[in-house]
Amino acid sequence: MPTSQSVPTAVRPALTNLTLSLGPIIGLGIGRFAYALVLPDMRDSLHWSYSAAGFMNTVNAAGYLLGALIAAQLAQRVGGLAAVRGGTLAALASLAVCAMTSDFAALSLARLMTGIGAGVALVAGGALAARVALAQPARASFVLSLFYAGPPLGIVVSGLIAPFVLQAFGPGSWWIVWAVLAALGAVLIVPLLVMPIPASAAVPETRADRVSLRPMAIYLVSYFLYGAGYIAYLTFMIAYVRDLGGGAVAQSAFWCLSGLAGFSTPWVWRRVLALDRGGRPTAFILTVNAIGAALPSLGHSPAMLALSAAVFGIAFSTVTTATTAFVRFNLPQSAWPRAIAALTISFGIGQTMGPFGVGAITDAMGSLTYALNVSAALLLLGAAMAAMQSKLKRTDRAS
Repeated sequence: MPTSQSVPTAVRPALTNLTLSLGPIIGLGIGRFAYALVLPDMRDSLHWSYSAAGFMNTVNAAGYLLGALIAAQLAQRVGGLAAVRGGTLAALASLAVCAMTSDFAALSLARLMTGIGAGVALVAGGALAARVALAQPARASFVLSLFYAGPPLGIVVSGLIAPFVLQAFGPGSWWIVWAVLAALGAVLIVPLLVMPIPASAAVPETRADRVSLRPMAIYLVSYFLYGAGYIAYLTFMIAYVRDLGGGAVAQSAFWCLSGLAGFSTPWVWRRVLALDRGGRPTAFILTVNAIGAALPSLGHSPAMLALSAAVFGIAFSTVTTATTAFVRFNLPQSAWPRAIAALTISFGIGQTMGPFGVGAITDAMGSLTYALNVSAALLLLGAAMAAMQSKLKRTDRAS
């Protein structure tokens, strides 16, 4: 890591948040989202129904919810950076477990641990990244968004690996994918483990202000709907591409395109994220997200699927950045960890229900098209709810 003397002051916050993003890269981009790439092979090899396959992401989301619940208190006890590191290490260890067993219960526990680690890393890291971004007020939204670019980058990395490992080793090689991804995660975590935290961000964790959630109730519901809608698309979309005849190259291209589009969001959405207009920026981004999820229902051509991946990818990871920006604009700094945790809990409940519920619908209706339609509808409804959220009045910002 460059010393503070060798790195220009304007660059240090960006580098810090990019390094912090390694937590979400491992816990979410690889730990959660790569499951969609191995799901078809796991379902065939282990004889799972779509409900059982969806349950694996449901239990992962439940772990994420638990991680979000404990993140703020854990950060207060051990410090934000230590919480990010610990959560990422837990997620990394669970990836290794996934490579060692085919037992449904053991895999479920591993997916649960992945979620817990990812939830801690994202919530603690999000609050820390928000403080780091304060070093550059004029570019704060952009610097903050670099942290949330982690999951899309993890999607790209897993998309370049998983389909081709499955193709090389054949049916039943899903466990090899997990082993390779765990090894990759062990390399990626090193910069995070050795990074010093800037003095401006390493302030003692103070008791969070009590925040009244009632004025932002509509926004919480919107984020719940986003959690349920986006995860349904990401859980089953690779299975959808494979069912249409897409091989390793098609699956990798689709997945990488989604991730690359998501990684571009700090530059694409920087002006929207800088707007202090209540829930309207989130509503706009969610609308784009819903359009991306709905496009496969309009046609199955490679061009349409590519457009779906790009449109969905360019929006999905930005929603989390938008919610953090909403908190930053509307609440005092001491309330950020608690408010981010509250939003993450709402989001976590939604994504806990989404995969299993949509999987059950797919089993009942016999087509993954229904999964995509439900996903798009949930996202569009979430956009409508977010549009109704006004800025918090000064008297609502803490209680």
